Amino acid sequence: MPYRMPSSETVVAGDWVLVMGEEQVSLPDKLPDWDYQTNLTLRRVIEIDAKSLRVGAGLPPSAPLALAVVWTASGSGLKAPGYRVTLSGQDEEVCEIEVGIPGSEVGGRLTLETVAVLDAHNGSPDPAAPGRAGSVLWRDRHEIQLQGDAPQFPISVIDFGKTSFPNDAAWHVQISGNLYSATMGGMILLVNERNSTMVRAFQNAARPRTVDKAVLSAVYCDVARTMAEHGLRSDELTEGTPYPEGTLGATVISLLDRLFPGISLVELRLRMEQSPAHFASELRAAVRLFEEVE
Repeated sequence: MPYRMPSSETVVAGDWVLVMGEEQVSLPDKLPDWDYQTNLTLRRVIEIDAKSLRVGAGLPPSAPLALAVVWTASGSGLKAPGYRVTLSGQDEEVCEIEVGIPGSEVGGRLTLETVAVLDAHNGSPDPAAPGRAGSVLWRDRHEIQLQGDAPQFPISVIDFGKTSFPNDAAWHVQISGNLYSATMGGMILLVNERNSTMVRAFQNAARPRTVDKAVLSAVYCDVARTMAEHGLRSDELTEGTPYPEGTLGATVISLLDRLFPGISLVELRLRMEQSPAHFASELRAAVRLFEEVE
């Protein structure tokens, strides 16, 4: 930083914990069972020696400070404040941080950045002291992988009777944006709340019955088909293009590589365009439709 920084010993940061009902567990590096319907509640305790922090940075005793947490999600491309408190005292302060993160807004790799900052312009005559509001005096960063290697997409249960979709349709897969847009921001599975079989299948996804397995298998197949066809119809999808992690392009490439290993994009495009019905059958075979229903 182009200004004086206080010693790291002025801030003692406790570990992040994940709140699960009445329990608190240490926040792991990965949450493989997480899904977009699961909101996250995270807590940690930060002890700050405000006086030493100001002295170390060359700030006057009256300089206002703040402690904040900002989260960023690679799957959605979203960044938002999760917590903020003003540090007006002169002595040691203990901040019990709690951050609530909507599951529908995150995905992929979640980054939690905790910072102590100068909260207002500093008129100190010390030229080496931080002067602008927002100047970072201490920073801590923690990352969590919210699912497996392949990015997921959000699911929303809505009343199709209030949309342009057919009232009796069970679901709709919606994709928008280019292949460089975030997967979560450009893709969503809409489930019709009027279809109780569909809604129940997703509610029972952790412990599905036979009928739930059949429904989920059919939906997965349709999602895979929609994603594959959307990608193959795009001129942006080319061999060797380094799509950033969490983008729609990276998700489509990962899907095609898994379903059709060793087959080029050119070959897949020809199959889809020249014989769409046969291509659809190949895809159903690749996703093993209904194979694990029993």
